[in-house]
Amino acid sequence: MATLSLKAVALVALFSVLVTYGARAQQPDYNTSATSYYSDWVPAKATWYGAPNGAGPDDNGGACGFKHTNQYPFSSMTSCGNEPIFKDGKGCGSCYQIRCLKNNHPACSGEAKTVMITDMNYYPVAKYHFDLSGTAFGSMALPGLNDKLRHAGIIDMEFRRVPCNFPGLTINFHVEHGSNPMYLAVLVEYENKDGDVVQVDLMEGNSGYWEPMRESWGSIWRMDSNRPLKGPFSLRITNESGKTLVANNVIPADWKPNTDYRSFIQFN
Repeated sequence: MATLSLKAVALVALFSVLVTYGARAQQPDYNTSATSYYSDWVPAKATWYGAPNGAGPDDNGGACGFKHTNQYPFSSMTSCGNEPIFKDGKGCGSCYQIRCLKNNHPACSGEAKTVMITDMNYYPVAKYHFDLSGTAFGSMALPGLNDKLRHAGIIDMEFRRVPCNFPGLTINFHVEHGSNPMYLAVLVEYENKDGDVVQVDLMEGNSGYWEPMRESWGSIWRMDSNRPLKGPFSLRITNESGKTLVANNVIPADWKPNTDYRSFIQFN
């Protein structure tokens, strides 16, 4: 019964804000300073979903395509972002500090916590809306008051963008299930700094020619071909700041679907 009551409180709060915000919602502006590093704290709304101490989705995934978001480096500190933050998938992997103050809710600590965008928020209740994992939402509370804060369902909070930092990790390329000689889909993950990728290019074998891949969904990029693709494949990635890195021959000629290919490159 307690779980049902908690969900009912959250649904009532969410509905009331949807009614208020729906009438004045505007098209998002991706060029806002709110997504610049260490901007002033920006007001937003926060909700949460999934298990109270979980990573959001039941499968520990999300609309970005990342897997095992309950494990390092995500560590369940994850969030959906609405469109100005999710950026049609190009915001996947970006990192934000979040906090709530006592004037937002008496259980708030005011301490900044870092979350990563791993999912899409389809029903925003404010210009900026973080639909956090239960773990991330509770992390904004004073010690011992995590459940009390989660019971609020929806709160006012603040956020600002910060660089991502994944000690011990280099950029990983996961060849997605369903890839075949004429179709290659690759998930790009664990990028330091911006945390996101806005373009991926592929070079077959030693052709010397880069071909642009297309964003499939989230952080997954694909190459469709009318002929068999010839490995090994080099990948060139560009982040939001315009910096590029090249992973030479990172995917071997005998590649297999549903396989990780770890590079030796990382944004510094």
